[in-house]
Amino acid sequence: QVQLVESGGGLVQAGGSLRLSCAASGIIFRFNAMGWYRQAPGKQRELVATISSGGISSDSRTNYADSVKGRFTIFRDNAKNTVYLRMNSLKPEDTAVYYCNTNFREHDYWGQGTQVTVSS
Repeated sequence: QVQLVESGGGLVQAGGSLRLSCAASGIIFRFNAMGWYRQAPGKQRELVATISSGGISSDSRTNYADSVKGRFTIFRDNAKNTVYLRMNSLKPEDTAVYYCNTNFREHDYWGQGTQVTVSS
């Protein structure tokens, strides 16, 4: 059974930082690409960042939404079966529920989400 469990959200002032974590189980983690998405109230869920699979964490390729490039960093620790999203210079428009995602055997799996609220 694939499970993704996010943590690390919270309330932060504009300009602040947070680090989200997503612990995965039920998959051979290093073989799976991982992603972070977010959904703000009244808006569709959108891609934030992805990271490719890789036997060595440092070899993974990353991809970012234009709105977060230069501010957010996605990285993974294959030894801990965990993917992270480091968020710096947060803006009020980053306020959303953040979800972890992976695709396994042609099925999308999502975590329960973690709320990030950025106050101005």
